[in-house]
Amino acid sequence: MTARIDINGPLAGRRALVTGASRGIGQAIAYRLAMAGATVVVTGRTVEEGGNPLPGTIMATVKTIIDAGGSAHALACDLTQADERQKLIELTRALVGSVDILVNNGAVTFYFPIKEFPDKRMRLMFEVQVMAAMELAQAFLPDMIAAGAGNIIYISSGAALHPQKPYAVARGGTVYGMCKAAMERFSTGLAAEVFGDHVAVNSIAPGLVATPGAVHHNLITPANKALQSPVEAIAEAVCFLCRSPAQDVTGRVDQIKPFMKEFGLLPASLIGRS
Repeated sequence: MTARIDINGPLAGRRALVTGASRGIGQAIAYRLAMAGATVVVTGRTVEEGGNPLPGTIMATVKTIIDAGGSAHALACDLTQADERQKLIELTRALVGSVDILVNNGAVTFYFPIKEFPDKRMRLMFEVQVMAAMELAQAFLPDMIAAGAGNIIYISSGAALHPQKPYAVARGGTVYGMCKAAMERFSTGLAAEVFGDHVAVNSIAPGLVATPGAVHHNLITPANKALQSPVEAIAEAVCFLCRSPAQDVTGRVDQIKPFMKEFGLLPASLIGRS
C-alpha cells in the first residue's frame, strides 16, 4: 500500500514534538505520526545539508511531510544546552500551543572505555539523553494532565540491559548504556506518577537499525546484519503507543521485536522512502 498522509487519521488534532528528527529513527517517527494526522514539530541540530557529516536535516524532514499533505514545523535546537532547551519549549508553544505527544529520541553518543572517557563528552551524553528528556517532560506534562490525555515516549536501547557472562569484547558503550538505563527508570517512575492523569509514558528499544549514525559508528557488521530491525518497525510501534488508551499501555519498557509480535504489528510503509 502506498504511504500517504491521512489528515483525518487516528492522531488528527494531536500535536507532537519529536527530538533528533534530522534523520534515522526520529525522522521515521515524525513521518509516521504525520501520516496518522498529527501536526509534528521536529527538532535537531542539523538545519541544512553540510551542517553535519551525516546525511539528513530537519528542514528536509519537514519538507517531506508538507509535500505529502501533512503539517510540520522545524525548530533547530542543541539539546546539550539548557538555554536552547528552554527556547525550544517556548518556540514549540508559540507554533502549536502545547504538545500532547512527546517523543524523546535525540541522542549524542561517544564510545570510549571508562578509563579513557573524556568528562566533557560524558556530560554531553547525560545532558541530551537524560536531562533534556526530563526537562521536556516537565514542561509539557502540566498541559497533558490538564487535558486528561498525553503520550511521552522514550527511545531506549538494548544497551540499557546489564551485560551477561561470558562477556563479549567491550565496545566502549558503558556510558551510553548508563544514560539509557537512567532514561528507562525515569520513564517507569513517571508512568506511575501520572497514571491517574491518563498520560501514558513508555520506553521502547528499536534494536539494531541501520541508521546513518549506526553506520557511522560501525555498529552494523556482517555478524549482526541479520539481526537488524527496519526503521519502519519503531515508527509503527510509536504510532501504536500514541493511539492506545493511556491506562492500558503505559509504564512499559520494551524491545521492538517482542513488542511488535505481542500486538500483531507490522512495519508500515513511510512517506519519503522508495
